[in-house]
Amino acid sequence: MIRWRMGEVTRIRREWPGAVELDVAVPEGECRALAYPPLVGRPEPGDEVLLNTTALAMGLGTGGYAMVVAVPNRLPEDPTGPGHLVKARYTPLQATVLGADEQDSPYHELLREADSLDGMPVVVADLHSALAPILCGLYAARPGVRVAYVMLDGGALPAWFSMSCAKLREIGWLSGVVTVGQAFGGDVEAVTTHTGLLAARHVLEADVAIVTQGPGNLGTGTRWGFSGVSAGEAVNAAAVLRGRPVAALRVSEGDKRERHVGVSHHSLTAYGRVALAPAQVPVPELPGAFGERVRDQAEMLAVRHELVAVPVEGLHEALSAAPVRLSTMGRGLEEDLAYFLTSAAAGRHTAGLLG
Repeated sequence: MIRWRMGEVTRIRREWPGAVELDVAVPEGECRALAYPPLVGRPEPGDEVLLNTTALAMGLGTGGYAMVVAVPNRLPEDPTGPGHLVKARYTPLQATVLGADEQDSPYHELLREADSLDGMPVVVADLHSALAPILCGLYAARPGVRVAYVMLDGGALPAWFSMSCAKLREIGWLSGVVTVGQAFGGDVEAVTTHTGLLAARHVLEADVAIVTQGPGNLGTGTRWGFSGVSAGEAVNAAAVLRGRPVAALRVSEGDKRERHVGVSHHSLTAYGRVALAPAQVPVPELPGAFGERVRDQAEMLAVRHELVAVPVEGLHEALSAAPVRLSTMGRGLEEDLAYFLTSAAAGRHTAGLLG
């Protein structure tokens, strides 16, 4: 259950759009905390804050912050304006946002009968950490293309949590973020993955959409008990809307868990069992016995999908120049090169679909 603490803000460490990182003094000492000003207001040094310390106590790698729930002595002003789409519903921090697809939205008429992505490539990946390397491969081949990120709710719910998204928007590598389901805080809000993809195409005018969970994910070591099954569902959504789904593999040579070595069982289940519509699956031409293992494992997906061999020459250089820090499960570029090369290969392949 939830762990609570009261604390006092001692320092603002840094901030980015939608989020502020703090040092907070608590009875046990000092801890690192994160506040979302659009939800709780902006804490200042000296403020008393109510913290949820559950993730911190559990030692979660991605979400290892205490979360500011409230600044009790200085509540934010009530929001004004349209919007009746409630996210994080029936939790203490449920928030009302304006969905692009709801009646009060200026985009409602645009989306009301929208039913096609017009052949837009949709790159689907398991983890949020794949977003930046996919973009590295894509922009190395096609600079200037418009890309929208559609963030699913299998990981973090607030898009503000992602420092990578903030930086990628700042430099123009993302034309915007669409948050769907229970996720919120994007440039555009949508109810479902389907309307999120349609908003990426028709509201953000993207040439390519990338779909992943938010930062963090949930897995239980069982065949079906992981939040990444949503990758297969996203393939189906892209296909039914007449997009061009590209299923990016999750590949690792550095993971200590056998079920994730080579092609992860997440990819084999999501694309092999959940995705009922065909997709193109970029298979990186990795060297040696490990590369052969990846190609052999991917073969089971050829029953429904089109496997496409993608060379990886030059992608290491593109990844080394990434504008954001590359990290997956705590491993950097050189610690799990195969993971990042595979994601970048999906971006390279997608660039070729743009004509």
